[in-house]
Amino acid sequence: MLSKKTRYALKALVVLGKNFGEAPIQISRIASEEHIPKKFLEQILLDLRNAGLLFSKKGSGGGYGLVKDPSEISVVQILRITGGPVALLPCVSLNFYQKCEECENETTCGVRDVFLELRDATVKILSETSIADVINREKNLVQKFGL
Repeated sequence: MLSKKTRYALKALVVLGKNFGEAPIQISRIASEEHIPKKFLEQILLDLRNAGLLFSKKGSGGGYGLVKDPSEISVVQILRITGGPVALLPCVSLNFYQKCEECENETTCGVRDVFLELRDATVKILSETSIADVINREKNLVQKFGL
C-alpha cells in the first residue's frame, strides 16, 4: 500500500506537471486543490527538491516548479524518494531487504518466487510510467466519463 507521503507527492507532481514551464506554484495552492495538509506538503516538496526534481523560488511570484519535463520523472523514482518499498515482502525488496524469519531457504521458497516476479513486474510498470503518463491518463479518464 502506498504511504500518504507517496500519494501526496504524486498528486503534487501532477499539479506541477500540468503547469510545467509556467510560473512556480505556491504550496498553499497545491495544498488547497489537492486537500493535502500544508505542513506535510512543505516537507514532501523539500524532499523532492533535495532529490533534484523541483526548484523553489522565494518572494513574490514564488513557489515550486519541476526541474525536468514530467515525461522524465518516473513513478518509481517518487516511490523511492518518499521512502516507499515497491516489494510486498521484505525478502524480495531491492532497497529494504530483510530476511524472512520463517523462511528456511529463500532459493527454494515458492511464495518468495511469486512475490519476486510481482516485484519485477511492478518495478517495470512504475519505471515506464512517468508523471506525464499519469496526467494523460487523468485527461483520458475525464473525457471517457464526461466529467
